[in-house]
Amino acid sequence: MSLPVLMITANDDWPTDRVVTELTGRGIEVFRMDTADFPQRLALTGRIDRGHGWAGELATAHRTVDLSRVGAVYYRAPGAFQFPDGMTGPEERFAAAQARAGLGGVLGALGCRWINHPTFMARAEYKPVQLDAARACGLRIPPTLITNQPDAVQEFAAAVPGPLICKPVASPVLIEDSRLKTVYTRRLTPEDLTDLRGIETTAHLFQAWIDKSHEVRLTVVGSRMFATEVHAGSDAAREDWRSDYGSLTYTTTTVPADVGAGMLLLMDQLHLAYGAADFVVDPSGRWWFLEVNPCGQWDWIQGATGQPIAAAIADELQGVT
Repeated sequence: MSLPVLMITANDDWPTDRVVTELTGRGIEVFRMDTADFPQRLALTGRIDRGHGWAGELATAHRTVDLSRVGAVYYRAPGAFQFPDGMTGPEERFAAAQARAGLGGVLGALGCRWINHPTFMARAEYKPVQLDAARACGLRIPPTLITNQPDAVQEFAAAVPGPLICKPVASPVLIEDSRLKTVYTRRLTPEDLTDLRGIETTAHLFQAWIDKSHEVRLTVVGSRMFATEVHAGSDAAREDWRSDYGSLTYTTTTVPADVGAGMLLLMDQLHLAYGAADFVVDPSGRWWFLEVNPCGQWDWIQGATGQPIAAAIADELQGVT
């Protein structure tokens, strides 16, 4: 009999719905939870002693799961803890730290399959870590500078043939005036390089612009790879395809042997079972690694191409090769 799968994700995360449907269709027990439900709608009981590891249960008003029986965990961007009204700001921050260390600590100690373990996700989300690991694994990376010094940018621009791009080092999303905004990759003009005021305020990432034939979203699940060419239909999308999804077209493709081998090494080094990697393919057909997102979106690629990514995630959670 297959062991239960624990799904830790936002309640409204619809790509996770597809994985749940895939698993339940195979007769697998699924316990889905959102950390936003803790502690008001989700209860934790965890015990450990010299004789055994963590045991106990997670429980909602309708379901429970025995922690000692969990065979795999799917972790994807759950919500923030929600506490009862009436707590002060310091009380909420203290309670959140306790919840993170308690609930997060007990779940993080489960010695089962993970997609992906949050400890490894946290490290892998650092782009400097990714780029260094990708280089060591034989993947081709663009020359890159991270700095808050305008002079360093100008020196880098003089040393790199061709244009530069600037993009965020971390998440490109921010909330301002209650509106969600995205900072897109931007190709710098010569005028930009003569006025670099503001660079000193924080870290910025600069890279050599790679002339593009197209881009590739490479979705990796375990040892399986789903490669999709992303063709931009507008100038904005050619700089950053996230800025104009409506202009994009998609075609499935194959992965060059050296790129596939390098990606498997990279996933192993970063301890990831899932990753959504982005590559630029230049006119000569060379693949240039940009980044791998351990929590990257995949559902729209499955919808556009028919690639069975949800089924592959279910296979990985079950340990099916």
